[in-house]
Amino acid sequence: MRMTGKERRQQLLDVARELFAEKGFDGASIEEIAHRAGVSKPVVYEHFGGKEGIYAVVVDREMRHLLDLIVSALSAGHPRELLEQAAHALLEYIDNSTDGFRILVRDSPVASTSGTFSSLLNDIASQVEHIFGLQFSAKGYDKKLAPLYSQALVGMVALTGQWWLEVRKPKKEEVAAHLVNLAWNGLSHLEHKPTLRRPK
Repeated sequence: MRMTGKERRQQLLDVARELFAEKGFDGASIEEIAHRAGVSKPVVYEHFGGKEGIYAVVVDREMRHLLDLIVSALSAGHPRELLEQAAHALLEYIDNSTDGFRILVRDSPVASTSGTFSSLLNDIASQVEHIFGLQFSAKGYDKKLAPLYSQALVGMVALTGQWWLEVRKPKKEEVAAHLVNLAWNGLSHLEHKPTLRRPK
């Protein structure tokens, strides 16, 4: 049965997503995308203009999907619950969209300022920064430090997520609980003016 243009485009994206996750941007080729999809190379070029074009669409979709998951997790609740929801949302994405996560954490020539995992983490950190800002103001901490703390927290969760992608132990709920334990119990006893304790 002949596919519609929309169906063909989706098929090519699915094939490319799997291939980019498996081999990375440099290892994948238009030839292999076309072969796996059962079409000629010109069909891929017609839909996406080339490897960079199809890769950019795959990355953009993954980034939007992950950001939507995490932003919706940060929509309501006590600050500790927000941390739990955000950590669990990232681990859930890694578990259910492993190929997508592998693509996002790889470096690529077309994933520049708007298409890298680090730019996605910055978007997430800005959401967390808003929450921290409110909490810092309420507890008498310097609100100007909220960006620093949000970057630290998001970085901790993201790096743990990359590690968990390979080991898959313990279960994601337990990993999320430990991340929140470290973040929350550390955050709940912040010093107002921390200093390094250098040896005399």
